Amino acid sequence: MIRIAIQTKGRLNEDSLSLLREAGISIEDSKRKLLTKSDDFPVEVLYLRDDDIPQAVSMGVADAGIVGLNEVEEKNFPVDLVHRLGFGKCRISLAVPKNVDYTGLEYFNGKRIATSYPVILSRFFAEKNIDAEIHEIAGSVEIAPSVGMADAIFDIVSSGGTLVTNGLKEVEKVLFSEAVLIANPNLSPEKRQLLEQICFRFKAIESSRGLKYVLMNLPEEKISEVTSILPGMKSPTVLPLAQKGWCSIHVVIAEKELWNKIEQLKAIGAEDILVLALEKLVR
Repeated sequence: MIRIAIQTKGRLNEDSLSLLREAGISIEDSKRKLLTKSDDFPVEVLYLRDDDIPQAVSMGVADAGIVGLNEVEEKNFPVDLVHRLGFGKCRISLAVPKNVDYTGLEYFNGKRIATSYPVILSRFFAEKNIDAEIHEIAGSVEIAPSVGMADAIFDIVSSGGTLVTNGLKEVEKVLFSEAVLIANPNLSPEKRQLLEQICFRFKAIESSRGLKYVLMNLPEEKISEVTSILPGMKSPTVLPLAQKGWCSIHVVIAEKELWNKIEQLKAIGAEDILVLALEKLVR
């Protein structure tokens, strides 16, 4: 049995549970329980606050965890970063009042910066030789400049709408974050194997994102033309049809290229084109 910690609530909670279910690991979606078990995989899920997950994994309270990279970097506990999961993307940035004439990082020398991420900011300022006062705030960091608590802020930015609402502008992007899978460095061989199985399933799901499985019928004399249009992962699969002179082509296409490729295929005589969702891609 392996124990994975995820957020108790919020967007990462929903996305983490969704990913586990896609990986064939059904977990009861209950925010009233601290610990739940899967019925179809030897795993249990521990629900924690996001900022407690790195410490829990480091201590061995949980064997692994799904959490934002920003929390891993801020808490700085010794954990293994196993895999970047590609969801929950955001950045942590420096922002100043919109009427400030910002000319560069030198602006922050001698200034007061409000943040919930003092460790990340201190490290960044040390690398850039900036001498600023860092004030840790737990809560609505973005209001600090307007009430006179700080000259600038260092906080999570997604769309930037909250900054605009509070009269701020983003001036320096310091850390790009996303959900990551972390693990205790001292896992037993049995738990390490279970974690590798889970990670393998995650990668198969990620590999299929943005891809479509396409089948079509095509005159045999057009095969050389279709392979130039659709190189596929290695090459398209070509199967003969019962109707003489025709074949069936099977290929995986990136969704962003789909309609352009279909138009090219139709132009060389492809018929009965069938586009299917691709759920998993096991390499």
